Amino acid sequence: MSASQDSFVFSSELISAFDRETAKYPADQRQSAVMACLTHVQQAFGYISAPTESALADYLGMPAIAVHEITTFYNMYNTSPVGRFKINVCTNLPCQLRGGQEALMHLCQKLSIEPGQTTQDGLITLQPAECMGACADAPVLLVNDVNMCSFMERDKIDRLIEGLKLEAQS
Repeated sequence: MSASQDSFVFSSELISAFDRETAKYPADQRQSAVMACLTHVQQAFGYISAPTESALADYLGMPAIAVHEITTFYNMYNTSPVGRFKINVCTNLPCQLRGGQEALMHLCQKLSIEPGQTTQDGLITLQPAECMGACADAPVLLVNDVNMCSFMERDKIDRLIEGLKLEAQS
């Protein structure tokens, strides 16, 4: 799909997905679809690379740095490959006061990785995250940007990891 090292060409299927997203906005506001388009890029490639950011910026008619700012601001976008399961642990102050940092450290110890790393088997990537909007449920984890797990004490974390390992085997 790459035309050269400097330019990237999206598949016709991905362009069709972008067209559906941009059609939701007035023609002069195509860039409003950037987050939806980034989601399609990530679904297609597993993460969002600099060449895909640049190509998307060209498609939407916006500066590449603006796309990069969005990609790097939100935890849901991966800027490098991640494991089959990505676990974000809220470490914002309210969650830290209710055990968020301890949850992150427990996961590091259990998985033998540091925050931002992926297990050797490529199964789990662990990331600290900012507010997930569920402070009353802290500590809070988000699995694969979709499944919110609340009140994650050590025993619940251990059960979650075992469940993910079993899911990977099936």
